[in-house]
Amino acid sequence: MSIAFLDFEKRIMELETKLEELRSLSKLQDTDFSAEIRKMHKKLKLVKKETFSRLSRWQKTQLARHPSRPYAMDYIKELAPDFIELQGDRLFGVGPSIIAGFGTMESRSVMFIGIQKGRDIKEKMYRNFGMPHPEGYRKALRLMKLAEKFSIPIVTLLDTPGAYPGIGAEERGQAEAVARNLMEMAALKVPIVCVITGEGGSGGALALGVGNRVLMLEHSVYSVISPEGCAAILWKDQGKVEEAADALALTAKDLLANKIIDEILREPVGGAHRDPTLAAHVLKRALRRILNELSELSVEEIVRQRREKFRNMGMFFEQQAP
Repeated sequence: MSIAFLDFEKRIMELETKLEELRSLSKLQDTDFSAEIRKMHKKLKLVKKETFSRLSRWQKTQLARHPSRPYAMDYIKELAPDFIELQGDRLFGVGPSIIAGFGTMESRSVMFIGIQKGRDIKEKMYRNFGMPHPEGYRKALRLMKLAEKFSIPIVTLLDTPGAYPGIGAEERGQAEAVARNLMEMAALKVPIVCVITGEGGSGGALALGVGNRVLMLEHSVYSVISPEGCAAILWKDQGKVEEAADALALTAKDLLANKIIDEILREPVGGAHRDPTLAAHVLKRALRRILNELSELSVEEIVRQRREKFRNMGMFFEQQAP
């Protein structure tokens, strides 16, 4: 699969092209270029490490939206090969932007719920570009309640620009669906682990993001609004996206420092799309550890820990009136 390169990856693209040419030349001419290949590979590794260690917040946003980035189903196939998807909210429709169902991860039954963007244009249209309708959120809630009934932990994988704001979605109660999920997830009596794998956009992500642990992949982002939307509101200028991204402090490092998330998961150098299998392995290892920890808690402790986590978010200052 060919991988698209972002603007800041130009030097990496050039080196990878040269490395591939050198390998091809070595095969065609039956000449030993192993020393040159090793030298080029070492240089490429250093350039990658330098490039991805100093990404700006806007560059992180671009990487989080990379078209080759693994989506929820890519991770689920690695985490639980026997995954069975369940459909429908029993009220209106399927809600295809959200996939949900049971799977077995290392002998443990898990309810997996993820937001799927789609690869080609046909799937993107079907998945509504990863922007869920209210029936998607209601389907997710129905299945979370089912998981609770059978004492099965829940894992959510979040990658969305936000809940769909179209007229039909609003007519069918988009705001109510998001709000109800927030309320119900806070009280579910099973462990919930939420993972931001790409974009965590506003209430669209938060509607599936109330968990005992909230994790972020290293190059994902999580914010109340997109940098483009923020730039349009604050400066009325789409060209101010870099300033907006900085103002939003939307990277995993920012959110960990502000105690919004609990842990950052390292990605392969260059992003999860460079080695999706390795990225899924890192995620599986973290989920195994966290679910083992949460399984030691009582039902009351699980609910209390989740509620306290979100109640303690944010900072405020008190000042006496003069």
